[in-house]
Amino acid sequence: MIYDYLKRGVAAGVLAGLAYGLYIALVANPLLEYIHDAGHGHDHSHGHDHGHGHDHSHAVSETTNAVVSVGSGILWGILLAGVFALAYYFLEPELPGRETATAAILGAAGFFSVSIVPWLVLPPAAPGGEATLGIDARLAIYTGLIGLGILVSGVAIVGYRRLAPAGRLKALAGASVPIVITVAGLSIAPPTIITQPDVADELVYAFQGSALLSQAALWALIAGGFVWFQNRARATPSSQSIDADDGHPVASNRA
Repeated sequence: MIYDYLKRGVAAGVLAGLAYGLYIALVANPLLEYIHDAGHGHDHSHGHDHGHGHDHSHAVSETTNAVVSVGSGILWGILLAGVFALAYYFLEPELPGRETATAAILGAAGFFSVSIVPWLVLPPAAPGGEATLGIDARLAIYTGLIGLGILVSGVAIVGYRRLAPAGRLKALAGASVPIVITVAGLSIAPPTIITQPDVADELVYAFQGSALLSQAALWALIAGGFVWFQNRARATPSSQSIDADDGHPVASNRA
């Protein structure tokens, strides 16, 4: 049932989103604040020179930002995991490999489509960065690039399936061709972010690298969590009886 897939996807999204939200609150936000202060030449010791009223308001602000970050991370995880669950339900028969492998492939395709492809043209902007395009243009380009990533992922998966009888190495090589062409082609696109000269390049690279790794971890947790909840549901007697009533074998990929 599609409802069961969505339910497991949402559960996986909550866990993955919670981890992602904690990353934002504990790592990304402090790093952004540090980059912002570095770009404006702020002294990090200034907080000790003010009264307790300022310290209290600053602590409240940080707590609020942390709560909002965790909440937004959970919502983002639920959204991505819901899309993942729907895609898994409809595309499962077309994905190569068994359950864990299919989930990993779909998660990798999501990461490639939502993060890697768009960020090759529109990388995450650190504080102090100036965009060469307006927000409407960036949103349109970002949406189009996600569509391109989905298309390329589909071509790669279809290519792998067709070349699989010739051997796994040939199938992997053939599947990688559209991915390599896309990455190489988008990498030569003109930069859309002009970084403020006062911000060190190392800080910008650290911010962008951590953002990319966090998205990779998010998709991995979604895929892994979905498989875990799927296997857990199948292990219950009620789930097995439902499978039998629906005509699906207990050992099949659909629960």
